[in-house]
Amino acid sequence: MSTTVDLLRYDWKLEEIENIYNLPFPELIYRAQDIHRAYHLNNEIQGCALLSIKTGGCPEDCAYCPQSAKYDTNLQAERLMSVEDTLAMAKQAKEQGATRFCMGAAWRSAPNNSDFTRILSMVKGVRELGMEACCTLGMLTEQQAQALAEAGLTAYNHNLDTSPEFYGDIISTRTYQDRLDTLDRVDRAGIAVCCGGIIGMGENKQDRYNLLQQLATRRPHPESVPINMLVKVEGTPLADQPNIDSLELVRMVATARILMPASMVRLSAGRLSLSDEAQALCFVAGANSIFMGEKLLTTPNPTADRDSVLLEKLGMKLVENHPVNASK
Repeated sequence: MSTTVDLLRYDWKLEEIENIYNLPFPELIYRAQDIHRAYHLNNEIQGCALLSIKTGGCPEDCAYCPQSAKYDTNLQAERLMSVEDTLAMAKQAKEQGATRFCMGAAWRSAPNNSDFTRILSMVKGVRELGMEACCTLGMLTEQQAQALAEAGLTAYNHNLDTSPEFYGDIISTRTYQDRLDTLDRVDRAGIAVCCGGIIGMGENKQDRYNLLQQLATRRPHPESVPINMLVKVEGTPLADQPNIDSLELVRMVATARILMPASMVRLSAGRLSLSDEAQALCFVAGANSIFMGEKLLTTPNPTADRDSVLLEKLGMKLVENHPVNASK
């Protein structure tokens, strides 16, 4: 595995991104795989687990999200989990091969109370298990980001979701700049940024290029880039969106790999709707991480057994120890 840092760029133009995304498919895959091999082992996948530690009741109106209090999705709101129960789930995830444990709470902003103190204990506990710890808690203040860093947080997930232009069609309760500000605070605290988006929400290709530009012009690039396909949930405004062609997901993965060579590209929500062949294409295109477990927060996900069978068929394996990439 090379450390060819000269492939890292932060000045990508929209026209360049559009041209890459729309390359003839064999050429796109070839370029993505070539760059992938310069930075990563092409037969290894990082396993991550994502647990909803505080479910439902969120005041935001994200049109895709079953946890919004504004929509009737038959989701039972739950209080913040205990440290003990959270760490028990982390141990189980580790036994199934996960090296990163992600904890998600349905908040607009992380609170400044005993709940946040409990989160810090969870982070410390996960790190003591020898796992990477990731959180997604909504917006953060400078002080909260610093406290999470001191607790040992490896990464903070805060997705941009889509382009600045399409964002207002999906969310009205938080601005795009709010999201960028939180990412900047995470960066300044020295925590790795995990940031990606969702396709299939009714956006056009231009929106996908614009999202990728937002990510690929950050310095450093996000340490990990989750690429999600919309999981349609009854009761949300996007429940009736038409299905998106899985090859568009492959193009998104391949383009992200080319633009951000050192980043982990995470094949995230929507995997349950993908065939084994489509997932294999995503891995060839540069995806090198998956979320494991039967649920991604509240939406269904392939079981660990199904993932094991798939990776065995492909001659691939879960990485046993994942050093956080430095994409600076």
